[in-house]
Amino acid sequence: MFPVMASTAENTVVRDVRLWTAPDHTRLVFDLTNTMNYKLFRLHNPERIVIDMDKVTLKSDLKKLPLPDPVIKEIRHGTSASKVMRLVIDVKEKVQPRSFLLKPMKGKPHRLVVDLMRPDKVKPNVKSSQPRNSKQDLIIAVDAGHGGEDPGASGPHNVREKNITLAVAKKLAKKINAYPGLKAVLIRKGDYFVSLKNRVLAARKMRADLMISIHADAIDVRSVKGASVYTLSERGATPDRAAKALAEKENASDEVGGVVSGQISDPLVNLILGDMLRRASLNSSQLMAEEVLNRLKNVGPIKYDQPKHARFYVLKAMEIPSVLVELDFISNPQREKKLTNSRHQQRLATALFDASVVFFRKMGRLKQAKSEYAQPPYRPMVSTINPTSSPNS
Repeated sequence: MFPVMASTAENTVVRDVRLWTAPDHTRLVFDLTNTMNYKLFRLHNPERIVIDMDKVTLKSDLKKLPLPDPVIKEIRHGTSASKVMRLVIDVKEKVQPRSFLLKPMKGKPHRLVVDLMRPDKVKPNVKSSQPRNSKQDLIIAVDAGHGGEDPGASGPHNVREKNITLAVAKKLAKKINAYPGLKAVLIRKGDYFVSLKNRVLAARKMRADLMISIHADAIDVRSVKGASVYTLSERGATPDRAAKALAEKENASDEVGGVVSGQISDPLVNLILGDMLRRASLNSSQLMAEEVLNRLKNVGPIKYDQPKHARFYVLKAMEIPSVLVELDFISNPQREKKLTNSRHQQRLATALFDASVVFFRKMGRLKQAKSEYAQPPYRPMVSTINPTSSPNS
């Protein structure tokens, strides 16, 4: 049985319930009018998860939840004479429940988060610790920013950053996987939350040779537009206030999406790497960032014509060249509309793909395919890899 949480004298109302399905767990999020007491425990034969909520009233329709999902069969509820609402979650397999309360922040109310972890889906991959074969494909970790309970930025017409980043990430992965010698791995494959720590760990586990984190920017001034590319700054403070503010906003994703206190710590991130390794990684990331910018200029407006540097948590796998790309300003109505256009998303994905290919070639890690022929610098494959793509639109 899990501990009772902090008490409250007044009744609490569950205003909304949401469900997110990830490969290794299902997450339930309850929007509350106040904090509350609750107990969570398991029952067996059949497998159930039970949540008792003291002095709580449910005013959300559980029938709207997309059930059944890979973990949950159905959810039932009832209220006792002592005003304890019992929620019974019928599950398809043995799961490890994890729950915590979140305080209001960034427009979100009090929330109860319940994660139903699937142990069989999170077993460590023994092969990941083995040396890579030099003949294996180069692996690109494609990280679609935000997801699930963390929508990211929203545009004037309520277009959400998490949907744009996933659409472009999937298009990028498809292009990468069609190219000999390259393999893409999507860190987030659907609309679910992945903590910043787990994004970094996923890139490390897959022994990625490059990481591209995809985002869309937002600001109060709707006329601002343009793409920008970031790499990790060194140990010192970030001199650019705008870059620092953006990093703080992106690093707050865990607070919005819901992370257990202390979960973000990562011993590998805190490891003091040798100066040679650190410098080589930062230099490689800078090279990749420059390649990305040179190609994004052919797709749409650019906010900064040089890569910026900031303390982004998601870029802290120092042994992996990593860049964070802000595709455009979703807060600009015209650019918001553009970001939802499938053809424009394809051009953005092509720009990131072309930059990746040239980056690996310049690093001496990828040979030119026989079907390609030499092109001028910074315009390497426009007519060969994607002959149907066009310039700005």
